[in-house]
Amino acid sequence: MLDALRSTCPIASSLDLLGDRWTLVVMRDVLLTGCHTFSEIGTEEGIATNVLADRLARLTAVGLLERRKSSQDGRRRIYLPTERGIDLLPVLMELVVWGDTHTQGRNQAEFAEAIRRDRGAVLKQLEVRARGWIRGSTP
Repeated sequence: MLDALRSTCPIASSLDLLGDRWTLVVMRDVLLTGCHTFSEIGTEEGIATNVLADRLARLTAVGLLERRKSSQDGRRRIYLPTERGIDLLPVLMELVVWGDTHTQGRNQAEFAEAIRRDRGAVLKQLEVRARGWIRGSTP
């Protein structure tokens, strides 16, 4: 999947991995809202299960997510961010701020304001939380 990039341009290459309607929504849910199970991810937008399954498989294949057994229920699978996935946090944060400013999407207005006040502190908090999930403080 990584070798199917159409260009050496970093923007075009990033869009090859992330530039569809659902991929960043999935990453938002995993990184910002703490949704980790198939039944939790994408529920707000009503992502179809076949599309969700495809995006989760793709994100796992390109190393942005890792699929693990739940520590609480070994039959259940959870999706956790990898370090590569965590590196998307600043992008998602800026999309929250941009969307809050320039679109009708206002349901994260408080979060957008917190980012505007102190991007570094918010980023650090989100990174620490995500790395905690990776180390085993899983849902």
